[in-house]
Amino acid sequence: MTTDEKGGIAELKIATAATERGIDVLRPMSEGGRYDLVFDMGGRLVRVQCKWAPRLCDVVVVRLQSSRRCAGGALRQRPYTADEIDAVAAYCPEVDRCYFLPAAMVSGRRGIHLRLAPPRNGQRACLNWAERFEFSRLDWARSPDMGL
Repeated sequence: MTTDEKGGIAELKIATAATERGIDVLRPMSEGGRYDLVFDMGGRLVRVQCKWAPRLCDVVVVRLQSSRRCAGGALRQRPYTADEIDAVAAYCPEVDRCYFLPAAMVSGRRGIHLRLAPPRNGQRACLNWAERFEFSRLDWARSPDMGL
């Protein structure tokens, strides 16, 4: 699949997961913006960047930057900021789950790993457990902090 096809699938899966939870989902009329969808969460509009997030062993890898070709063929990559988006939603096809990450957690970062299982080295500190960010586990009625 192309990256455009993967992105389209991720957007559809994320929109479906949000709609199933009673969230109205809006889509910008044009392409090229920093967010893909808007969630209407009780009158608060949340700008959401959607990502295809593959599983690598026991980790869901969420890449948090956009890539654009520039004049001369150079690739320009830029992380997202809290001024541009309010959240990142990621779809992992291997586990068929959607994850919701607030901008405060991802702003300025190039990527984040969501753990599906404990690491083999026994590390416990500074881990992002995937289940904490699953759409199905969030309290969507608490829109001020976007369910977390």
